[in-house]
Amino acid sequence: MKRAVAAACVRRERAQILLVLLARAVSSVSPGCPERCVCDDQHVVQCAEQDLLNFPSGLPLTTRQLILSNNRISDLPALELNYLSDLLYLDCSNNSLTHISESTFGNLRKLAYLDLSFNLFGRIQEQTFGALESLVMLRLTDNPMLSEIHPQIFSVPSVLQVLDISRNNLNRLNVSFLMALGGLRSLGLSGNPWRCACDTEELCFWMHSNTFKFIEPFLSRLKSADVRGELLDKLVTAKKPSTWI
Repeated sequence: MKRAVAAACVRRERAQILLVLLARAVSSVSPGCPERCVCDDQHVVQCAEQDLLNFPSGLPLTTRQLILSNNRISDLPALELNYLSDLLYLDCSNNSLTHISESTFGNLRKLAYLDLSFNLFGRIQEQTFGALESLVMLRLTDNPMLSEIHPQIFSVPSVLQVLDISRNNLNRLNVSFLMALGGLRSLGLSGNPWRCACDTEELCFWMHSNTFKFIEPFLSRLKSADVRGELLDKLVTAKKPSTWI
């Protein structure tokens, strides 16, 4: 009887030790917070203005908002970024990014807000944002070398509502790129060196036949390029100031 009781005690102690070891093992693999970043219980990771040269490693897999603005990051590694399948908000503005592709955002199907402004992109490739089926707002402004946007950077249909591609180096834009965005409500095009071309004229006609908010200086820029001045006069009249942003 005593031996049975002693054996039971030993088994109980071993079970308790195993539970402690298991708890330690689980805690050791639980997601932490990257160095020089701040993480909160709302799944927000704040890494802005930390002079980061590389994408932060060790991000919690439950991250919903990731703020990387005002650093010197030159690359978004697809492998690490796509682990963040719950990501809703991504701010990469004011960095040194030069390249993104379809694989960059391949698994971010919940992402609704993306800011890539103030970077060094030269062109945006086909289907770059194709996997972002929940994307509502895209800011792609102030990239001084951005001269080309492929007309099929989104999948169809797209739920995008706000698109700002102001202050880049675009001189033409294929209107089919915008026609595919049936839910578009706000559009920024100003501050680009638009040239007088058939594509630009088609863009004017397209804007005239759609109702959404757009930035007024774009019209002035086109007018200075002498793109069908009469058409632009009508367009300015048709688009009341209340529809501008």
